[in-house]
Amino acid sequence: MEQSNYNGAAQKPVNSGFTATSTSGDVIKGTDLTGKIAIVTGGYTGIGLETSKILAAAGATVIVPARSIEKARENLDGIAHVEIEVLDLMNPDSINAFAEKFLASGRPLHLLINNAGIMFVPLRRNKHGMESQLATNYLAPFQLTARLWHALKKAPGARVINISSLGHQFAPFDFEDPNFESREYETLQAYGQSKTALNLFSLELDSRAKASGVRAYAVHPGNIWGTELTREAPLEILQQFGFYDDKGNIVPEVIASLKTIPQGAATTIWCATSPLLDNIGGVYCEDVNIAELAAVQEFSKGVKPYSLDEYAAKQLWKWTEERTGVTFELTD
Repeated sequence: MEQSNYNGAAQKPVNSGFTATSTSGDVIKGTDLTGKIAIVTGGYTGIGLETSKILAAAGATVIVPARSIEKARENLDGIAHVEIEVLDLMNPDSINAFAEKFLASGRPLHLLINNAGIMFVPLRRNKHGMESQLATNYLAPFQLTARLWHALKKAPGARVINISSLGHQFAPFDFEDPNFESREYETLQAYGQSKTALNLFSLELDSRAKASGVRAYAVHPGNIWGTELTREAPLEILQQFGFYDDKGNIVPEVIASLKTIPQGAATTIWCATSPLLDNIGGVYCEDVNIAELAAVQEFSKGVKPYSLDEYAAKQLWKWTEERTGVTFELTD
């Protein structure tokens, strides 16, 4: 059986043939996805839209769940092989309804790309009282993947790609108070722990699912300008990141140093299609490759060891099932 990535055992770059500047178009060249079915959450804006376009152009049927059907129709207009369905990731009932409709179609699911996410938001909670970044960025992908498990298992070589972030380095998962019920809310801490949770989920999902032929990956797309992720960001935080100067003006040289949207989608496409990953899973990828382990004390490229910790991954899975009532049994 293939090696797991617990504690970073498989977290080593391979000879992917691509670089940080490679685009989704570069990665997909020569790949035929005819007959494959993909679900891309958030697949109608930003890197999600680019991902949907690239997969559809390669022949895949791409299902795009959307909170705003009208916006999705407008942005996806003219793209063949795309289906749009209703889904609100902040609403667990909506997740169940979407999954049930897909399962009722009897189709296999070759690619589940949990791309949708939020950042820089004030404290909000879903109807079950869960903090919104944790709910959207982690709990929703956990529930959606669990509900679609039988369709994933039905597709030979299915892959689950969870869009994470370098921002996981803002915070480990706080098992004492993950929902900010006792501590003061800090939006970047909340974002960081939601992405750490997504990394731990990818790690544990791959370990449990690989016996059924399903592999999982966490992806950092890179730092990108032009998506909707900053739509609620306070100016002070954008200044802290260097995007704006002290007068509130965009800093052109900083923006120019960031990835384009096609470059941002490249690692997702690589994880979805590369044969180099047929026997590797549970890894965190960036710049169209498996990332290095990051230094423990520094904010740097790569993935933090706490984000690949075996005990934390198992503990989080148990906590998630208990806290949400979503049981994810990887059996028939």
